Amino acid sequence: MSSVAVLTQESFAEHRSGLAQQQVKVTALNSEEENDPPTYKEAFPPLPEKAPCLEAAQEPAGPWSKIRPIKASVITQVFHVPLEERKYKDMNQFGEGEQAKICLDIMQKTGAHLELSLAKDQGLSIMVSGKLEAVMKARKEIVARLQTQASATVAIPKEHHRFVIGKNGEKLQDLELKTATKIQIPRPDDPSNQIKITGTKEGIEKARHEILLISAEQDKRAVERLDVEKVYHPFIAGPYNKLVSELMQETGTRINIPPPSVNKTEIVFTGEKEQLAQAVARVKKIYEEKKKKTTTIAVEVKKSQHKYVIGPKGNSLQEILEKTGVSVEIPPTDSSSETVILRGEPEKLGQALTEVYAKANSFTVSSVSAPSWLHRFIIGKKGQNLAKITQQMPKVHIEFTEGEDKITLEGPTEDVNVAQEQIEVMVKDLINRMDYAEINVDHKFHRHLIGKNGANINRIKDLYKVSVRIPPDNEKSNLIRIEGDPQGVQQAKKELLELASRMENERTKDLIIEQKFHRTIIGQKGERIREIREKFPEVIINFPDPAHKSDIVQLRGPKNEVEKCTKYMQKMVADLVENSFSISVPIFKQFHKNIIGKGVKSHSLVSPANITEVEVSIPSKLHNSLIGAKGRFIRSIMEECGGVHIHFPTEGSGSDTVTIRGPAQDVEKAKKQLLHLAEEKQTKSYTVDLRAKPEYHKFLIGKGGGNIRKVRDNTGARIIFPTSEDKDQELITIMGTEEAVKEAQKELEALIKNLDNVVEDSMVVDPKHHRHFVIRRGQVLREIADEYGGVMVSFPRSGTQSDKVTLKGAKDCVEAAKKRIQEIIEDLEAQVTIECTIPQKFHRSIMGPKGSRIQQITRDYGVQIKFPDREENPAPVVEPAVQENGEEGGEGKEGKDTDPSSPKKCDIIIISGRREKCEAAKEALQALVPVTIEVEVPFDLHRYIIGQKGSGIRKMMDEFEVNIQVPAPELQSDIITITGLATNLDRAKAGLLERVKELQAEQEDRALRSFKLTVTVDPKYHPKIIGRKGAVITQIRTEHEVNIQFPDKDDESQAQDQITITGYEKNAEAARDAIMKIVGELEQMVSEDVTLDHRVHARIIGARGKAIRKIMDEFKVDIRFPQSGAPDPNCVTVTGLPENVEEAIDHILNLEEEYLADVVDNEAMQVYMKPSSHEESKAPSKGFVVRDAPWATVNNEKAPDMSSSEDFPSFGAQVAPKTLPWGPKR
Repeated sequence: MSSVAVLTQESFAEHRSGLAQQQVKVTALNSEEENDPPTYKEAFPPLPEKAPCLEAAQEPAGPWSKIRPIKASVITQVFHVPLEERKYKDMNQFGEGEQAKICLDIMQKTGAHLELSLAKDQGLSIMVSGKLEAVMKARKEIVARLQTQASATVAIPKEHHRFVIGKNGEKLQDLELKTATKIQIPRPDDPSNQIKITGTKEGIEKARHEILLISAEQDKRAVERLDVEKVYHPFIAGPYNKLVSELMQETGTRINIPPPSVNKTEIVFTGEKEQLAQAVARVKKIYEEKKKKTTTIAVEVKKSQHKYVIGPKGNSLQEILEKTGVSVEIPPTDSSSETVILRGEPEKLGQALTEVYAKANSFTVSSVSAPSWLHRFIIGKKGQNLAKITQQMPKVHIEFTEGEDKITLEGPTEDVNVAQEQIEVMVKDLINRMDYAEINVDHKFHRHLIGKNGANINRIKDLYKVSVRIPPDNEKSNLIRIEGDPQGVQQAKKELLELASRMENERTKDLIIEQKFHRTIIGQKGERIREIREKFPEVIINFPDPAHKSDIVQLRGPKNEVEKCTKYMQKMVADLVENSFSISVPIFKQFHKNIIGKGVKSHSLVSPANITEVEVSIPSKLHNSLIGAKGRFIRSIMEECGGVHIHFPTEGSGSDTVTIRGPAQDVEKAKKQLLHLAEEKQTKSYTVDLRAKPEYHKFLIGKGGGNIRKVRDNTGARIIFPTSEDKDQELITIMGTEEAVKEAQKELEALIKNLDNVVEDSMVVDPKHHRHFVIRRGQVLREIADEYGGVMVSFPRSGTQSDKVTLKGAKDCVEAAKKRIQEIIEDLEAQVTIECTIPQKFHRSIMGPKGSRIQQITRDYGVQIKFPDREENPAPVVEPAVQENGEEGGEGKEGKDTDPSSPKKCDIIIISGRREKCEAAKEALQALVPVTIEVEVPFDLHRYIIGQKGSGIRKMMDEFEVNIQVPAPELQSDIITITGLATNLDRAKAGLLERVKELQAEQEDRALRSFKLTVTVDPKYHPKIIGRKGAVITQIRTEHEVNIQFPDKDDESQAQDQITITGYEKNAEAARDAIMKIVGELEQMVSEDVTLDHRVHARIIGARGKAIRKIMDEFKVDIRFPQSGAPDPNCVTVTGLPENVEEAIDHILNLEEEYLADVVDNEAMQVYMKPSSHEESKAPSKGFVVRDAPWATVNNEKAPDMSSSEDFPSFGAQVAPKTLPWGPKR
């Protein structure tokens, strides 16, 4: 077997350091010492002799003493694979191919180190080193992957298979690892008893042997089952299973007796045959003996006492069995029987019976009377009080039942008596020193009594040492219970009642603060509101839900505190208003559309010509009553008077001025109503609330407020109906002097009473008009129902030809509805249809977006408008046909009938309604017909007006609501047409001309910016003007706002010395001066060549040119090194101002001198460290020569032949090894 030495990096370094001294001697072997080679012992020092004693062993043993000993945890094993069992035989060269890959894979997987070698007989030897576990795993892998696999089967009884597998399969894994085989055991449901083994022959033999050993061992064991009556099992087991345990220990047999709860009679024995037979014989003997000797008696024991006879975990039964040898049989818990059977020898039964009764009576159940409210105090905090009793008497079970005035105790009689006494003493003491009181407080105040995070209630509890029980919110109970020290209970009761009465007498105030300030007042994470609450702890501050959009902040607490808090918060709000000033502009609804404009693009200002502002003086004390709850009264006036704005001064300011702003007519109306209301309030304010169904309200108000105005004029009272925001939709408020209010109330009540009086009536409507009422899902009928108190109008079904219409509802409503239907019929009867001719191309524009304009006209004039169908292919306009022979050129007769002046059918819009309204609607439609005007705009500006992808023209069209038509470029026309409503055209034209002015100004500016200037500069200076990465030229461009263009090097047609500057004239000249200044500096510069040894170039340049850049920056010069392949590799060019160039050259030459010394030293070292390759090739090497070598003993003075593959075999060469002189192989 050829030996392979493996030398790792670490051992090589260590070996080298160990031999450092010797190395010094043989440095220059090639020169002087060539004639005097070292001796064999000098070159290869012998290993130290085995130390005779410990001291000697510790002595240093030459250079080899430095090699560290191998750690004991690493082992080495050699495995042999015979030639016939090798998987990979036909290999061109050993150490290559699949086998080598497998070895590498095994090394990676297991962490073991593998070395392969071939023996003389071509068998494979594998040396595996590593930790034991890794070596075993590697061995298994080697056998499986490098050795051919054989397989064999071994048959053992099926019941022995589980012993081969072992617990959790551990035994099988261990066996596979030990034998390097794969063992397959049939599944439990497979009847086969054959175990298959796969692996090497040797491994199969080992595994087979091990499996048969396990089976043989199991063959010695046996299993036997013995049937014994269940009642005799306790005698065989013995008290506390002592008897069966002794038997198992003596015989080494496992005996399994089924537990009492399992109804099985079979006892199972497992063990070796002989010992098992002994155990069975002894059990049979006990069974036979007890069967003969024992007798039974039955006694009655209360069912409740059975558990005491059994004892915890059946201990009492075992105790009786141990003392008397008698078994006690208790009926199962689910049985109602109270009979207990005692089984044993007659003389022992009496004693056992006594024991049973003693056990039954040893436990007792008792109860202590204690009010249920005291139970918590008896238990104590976290059960501390009760724990004292239970620790002393752990067998006593104490039970508290909620709602019952008793405590139940259960346990040994003595212990129960002691515990009962202790609890009774405790109860007596608690009753003497504890008291309870119950108070009634409205549950809505409970959370205020508790306080934030329980602050109030915890203070009372700690202060008076009492327990306060407040029922949870969901119980809605008013009862609060206080328990504790009598005096503390009374004091706590007194304080809680005071708090409750104070809450009942508290004042609630609504403070109006704009919602936008709420978050600021609350502060980040509620910091600011916390400060306010700490300042006014008795005031509860409630902010509205942000979703409700309410401005009302509610304050609740004692009157004085609420007032103080109100003032504080008002001051805070005033500061906020001052610091975050914003101006709100009241603009009335009718103008909103003008401001927003189409598609929220245009914002044209509203003319304030019609808006007035009036100040009215009303005593400040009346302001709150005029505003009403949540601003109800003032809102009703504002809505009634066309949405005017009425502004009251802030509360507490003392100002009497109320501002009314809006359209002049509405302001006057609001002023009158406000002054009238204030007068009423001042003289004698009287208010009454009435209720009426919401559907009656519209009828009570009447069309345009006619009915309610009539009542108001008759009585002088003010009537306020609920708005859609009010919660109570039925509430109607009447305000004014008592007399006026009562009169108005009487009138309204009469109206409401009539409305409640439902009648049914009918009227005749011509069937030709029915469709008008029922079309659009009966919209007309829905409007009538809304307006007239929900009256139901029923038209006959279509196709019945009936003209009877039924009305059902309040009498007045029915009458009014009839009147309205009659009016509609009159309108229909008086309806005319007129035609309005407008060219079809304008129809879409007239309709407006989604038909909005036409809908508006229909609503305003109460007419119906029908547009004609579109003409699919409008006929092109042609010249009139030339008449030939007195006939028209057309083929058909249509030409004769059609009057060219008559309008086309597709241009006629039909308007239906009352004549005067139709005429008005016609005028309105004609006003919507778009008009076209022409604007002259220079042709060269058209593309700028259109803008990128038409964005510019689109923006103008949206802004002015017109259509702008730009002529096609090929027409070269200056005329732009604008089409739209007459009202919009002037604005559009002005806007377009304004844009033209802007574009012309831009054009002029562009012309000024296009000034060009050319500078002549020698191309050699161009790189310097551009600068590194364009830094210099970029700075000039940015500073002077110009564009600078250098000539293209590749373009020969361009003058290479011309630089072009484009921009404003002044800027271009400034940029030219800046460039010329740089050129002037460059012209003063000189270039000098200096000879620098090429070997130091890299050192001077430095990593990534860092060093050379530093020199260039320091001396303000440019240094150029020769490129590889240059004729003179030592020539370096320095460019700059003369004085700078000289200084830079001096500095570089100094550096050369310094670096060259290092280069020379390094080259000298290289000579010794490694001979140059050309020297080596001069003469053939004689190899490594030593004197007095072992092979030289046979009178052969020549050195070993290194070319001989026998003396020096190469790795992997298949040659038979020689026996080597330096020790046996491992």
